Amino acid sequence: MGILNEARREFIAAPDSAKGQIVYKWPDHNIRKYTRAIIEPDAVAVFMNQGQVNGVLGPGQHTLDASEIPFLGGIVDWATNSNAFKAEIYFVGAREYPQCRFGGRLDEVQDPQTGLIVTLRAFGEYALRVIDPTKLILNLVGTVDVTNNGAITDWVAQQLLKVTRTAVTTQLMSGAWPILGLSVHSPEIEQATMPAANEQLADYGLAIARFGNLDVNLDDDDNARLKKLAGDTAYSRLAGGFLQAAQAEALQGAGEGMAQGGAAVTPMFLGAGMGMAGQMIQQPAQAPPAPPPGPGFAGGGAGFVQQPPPAAPPPAPAPAAAPAAPAATVECAECHAQVRAGAKFCDSCGTPMAKHCTNCNADLSGTAKFCAECGTPVNPPSA
Repeated sequence: MGILNEARREFIAAPDSAKGQIVYKWPDHNIRKYTRAIIEPDAVAVFMNQGQVNGVLGPGQHTLDASEIPFLGGIVDWATNSNAFKAEIYFVGAREYPQCRFGGRLDEVQDPQTGLIVTLRAFGEYALRVIDPTKLILNLVGTVDVTNNGAITDWVAQQLLKVTRTAVTTQLMSGAWPILGLSVHSPEIEQATMPAANEQLADYGLAIARFGNLDVNLDDDDNARLKKLAGDTAYSRLAGGFLQAAQAEALQGAGEGMAQGGAAVTPMFLGAGMGMAGQMIQQPAQAPPAPPPGPGFAGGGAGFVQQPPPAAPPPAPAPAAAPAAPAATVECAECHAQVRAGAKFCDSCGTPMAKHCTNCNADLSGTAKFCAECGTPVNPPSA
């Protein structure tokens, strides 16, 4: 139990089995007067009574006597005739605790370049250090089990994920970082995350000393989707467009099937492939559609960009229209003026231009002398 009797004196100290713990609580609340407290060079001892911190002892050996340590006077057990102190003693490590792991899901975000919804994850290690033992005891240790460090480090890991989520998603949504290749920005993530995490941990007497192996990446399925999209975009850009890429894949599939003896190629597929080939052969002069823009996928560069074809010269001006032919006219039988063909009356004298045969009532022209149907004279001689 860490209690030894030597020359009628008792010793209290953290046992060897608890040397790796961040916090070790001494099991006995009744401490005999003149007991010697042994505190390791990388630890402190916090004395508490009724939820209040009475004092802190630093590294070294201390004889528990109120005359030497004034704050012990406030925890004297008067029931023992002042021969004991009543207190809770916590041994708190002041060194760094490295290789504390954290990791998990950050958030679901929308890739600003592709519009895909993806899930981000973060994994890494950190080194934890106690900067204020009294705050740790009052604000955190009272609510967790201190028999192992996991109760403290797991809580710290949750705080790290929270501040990492804010730092990473802010940069992604602003378009400053691409989703593919986030590991390149690990130093920037650490610089943004550590101050924010330490600001929250300060109220609990803790601080992150450093990060290690920090990696922010995608869920496996989302990573495969974005990589496939990046490959398809690059391939279609080289082929001249998505339609040309689809045609090339169809022809390639047909070729591979025929190389296997034709068993893998159905007539419909072969016909479709040959139809595409026919279209490509029959239209060699047509310019291909414009390829998609260079940065069309997350993390993509400019890649190969097809140059636009030269602009066609402007068309030659159309020849001037020939003057319209003059309208056909007929002569008025009354005033001999030229009247538009088809007019019902002369526009000079008002004489009707259309005449009818008095015998068969057939239509006659204005200058007709005989009926073309029955031969009757238009103006028969007077009797």
